[in-house]
Amino acid sequence: MLTYFLRRVLYTIPIAIGVSLVCFALIHLAPGDPLSAVMPEGASSETIASLRSFYGFDRPLAIQYLTWLTHVVTGDFGYSIMTRRAVLGEIGPAVFNSLMLGVAAVLIGFTVGLLLGLIAGYAAGSARDRVVTSLAVAGVSVPHYWLGMVLIVIFAVNLGVLPATGMGAGGSTNFAFDWESLKYLVLPAISLSVIPAGIIARTVRGTVAEVLKQDFIQTLYAKGLSPRRICLHVAKNAAPTVLAIIGLQLAQLLGGSILVETVFSWPGTGFLLNTAIFTRDLPVLQGTILVLAMFFVFINLIVDLIQSAFDPRIKRN
Repeated sequence: MLTYFLRRVLYTIPIAIGVSLVCFALIHLAPGDPLSAVMPEGASSETIASLRSFYGFDRPLAIQYLTWLTHVVTGDFGYSIMTRRAVLGEIGPAVFNSLMLGVAAVLIGFTVGLLLGLIAGYAAGSARDRVVTSLAVAGVSVPHYWLGMVLIVIFAVNLGVLPATGMGAGGSTNFAFDWESLKYLVLPAISLSVIPAGIIARTVRGTVAEVLKQDFIQTLYAKGLSPRRICLHVAKNAAPTVLAIIGLQLAQLLGGSILVETVFSWPGTGFLLNTAIFTRDLPVLQGTILVLAMFFVFINLIVDLIQSAFDPRIKRN
């Protein structure tokens, strides 16, 4: 297990370097001048040169990348062009807010998807299976930002039982784990959970149906094991695939919720990225994309390790 863990950690190093290079290159290949948004009208050439020197835009791209990567390794992501604050100070709260929203969405999606998948998997080919499959396909097909707007109209505008936007009363960003704060989390979490619920339901259904067809399940029935114990064996064999899907969905939700966070004005990484894109705040864009990409790599590593604990065959591959 230790050898497998060390090998997987070593594999992440070149992946991390490649991710950082792609993040840096994509941002700098975009057209336009990032300083144009904050450049004072009629700025002198000395002012322009001073700003370019401060942000390092006057150096060759290779030098800019190496300098940026060296600072990032030490935790220095630079300073925002728009707010002039440290990028890490901007990203930290946004990552926490998105992680909280993503975990809530995955928990809802996992619970609903697991129940529906088990129902369909144990009744493969039946009417229940067709109903669950249809619901899963509909869940995957519905745009989450559109669903968010529909939920706002129903529960915030018409019924008035839940807030439409924000993270707290009066635009507060201090989240407390009580109902007054949690009610701001309900609608965006439900909006984001629909697609993971559909994906998990289809994955669990297919995996459970496949496991139930294997010979060892018939052997367990023949030995007289109770349906509950057989279900535990089915769950153990289906766990690696389901865990991989859950981990990937959590990583995807952390960086793929730009539209939902914008619709609900939720101050997460998606909302931060949306703002940085429109203002061309390159340091914030680079830092946020890199953090999200590294989080994705980290989640993949954790999922691989958990899968190897459930399925020893993975460590031999």
